[in-house]
Amino acid sequence: MANNSFSGAIRTILRQRSLYVAIAVWVLLSGMGLLMARGNPRLESQARVSSIALVLIVLMIGLVSFVARNRPVPDLGERAPERGIARQETAALWCYGFLVMVAGRIIGQHFFGEGIALHLNGSLVGATRVQSPTEVYTWAVYNGVLLALIPYVAFRLRRYSNQQLNLKSDNVSNDTVIIFVVLALSCALDFTGPNILHLTRHQQIVGGSLSFILHMIGTDLPIMIFVYAILLPRYFKLFSAMTAYLLGAASYPAMHIFESGTRYDSAAHSLASLTFVFLGLFPAGLMKSFLTFRTGNAWVHLWGFHAISPHVTVDTRLIVSDFRIR
Repeated sequence: MANNSFSGAIRTILRQRSLYVAIAVWVLLSGMGLLMARGNPRLESQARVSSIALVLIVLMIGLVSFVARNRPVPDLGERAPERGIARQETAALWCYGFLVMVAGRIIGQHFFGEGIALHLNGSLVGATRVQSPTEVYTWAVYNGVLLALIPYVAFRLRRYSNQQLNLKSDNVSNDTVIIFVVLALSCALDFTGPNILHLTRHQQIVGGSLSFILHMIGTDLPIMIFVYAILLPRYFKLFSAMTAYLLGAASYPAMHIFESGTRYDSAAHSLASLTFVFLGLFPAGLMKSFLTFRTGNAWVHLWGFHAISPHVTVDTRLIVSDFRIR
C-alpha cells in the first residue's frame, strides 16, 4: 500500500503542468545567468552553483519526505478563509510588503548609502562594504516590525489562530526530527566554505549570539510570518497544490528583489538583478516552502533551514566584521 501510495503521488506530481513551467523558467534563468555573467567569474560561479544547490535541495526534500512518510499531509488551504477573502488578503499583503520594501530601499539609501533589504550586505556571498552597527540595528528593527510584527498582529486581530497561520505543530516529535536532520545537512554544507569555525572562540560566542538575534529579527521572522505563515495557506486556497507550493518557493526570492548589488536604473540592469536574485534564492525557497507544506508548521523551516544555518554558521563572519568584534 505504501509503495502504491508513493508511486501514485509521483504520478500526480508528474502530471502537474506548473511543474514543467517551473522547470522551463529555471532552465531559461540559468541560461540567461550564464550569458549575462560572461567575463565575471563571481557571477558565473553563482549561476552554476545555483543549479547544484537545486539538485541538493531536491535530495533533501526526498529525505524529509521519507522522515515524514507516516504522517498525513496537512491541508493548508483549509487554514485560509474562503477564496474571495483569501484573494483580497493576498493582494493586500503583497501591496503592503512591496511598499515596505521600496520605502526601505529609499530610506536606507538616504541615511546609509544603501537600501534596507531582507539580507544584510554580504550575507552568504561576501560583503562589498562594512556596515555600521547603527545601520545593522536599523535594518533589523525595520524589517522585524514592518514585515513580521505588524502583519502577525494584523492577522491575529482578524481572528486567525496560530494553527491557521502555520505556527503550531501537529506533530512535535516528527517536526523535531525533521529540524535536526535538515539542520545537520545544512551545517555540513556550510562548513565546506568560510564559516564560524574560522573565527576565534570569543568571536564565535559574541558574534554568533549577536548574529542569531539580529538575523532572527531582521530576516528569519519576517520571512516566516509574511510568506509561510500568511501567504502560503492562501496560495493553497487559491491554486492547485503544486502551483501553491511553487508560489511559496518563488515568494522567498521575490521578497529579496532589493538585495544589495541589485540595480533598477535600466532594463538590462533590472533583468540581471532579478535573474540573479531568483537563481540564488529560489532553491532555498523550494526547501522552505516544502518544509512548511509537509509539516504545516512554519517554525520547522526557521529552525532547520534559516536561523542557525546559514545566519549563524556563515553570517557570523559578517556581524563580526560590522561590529569589529575581536
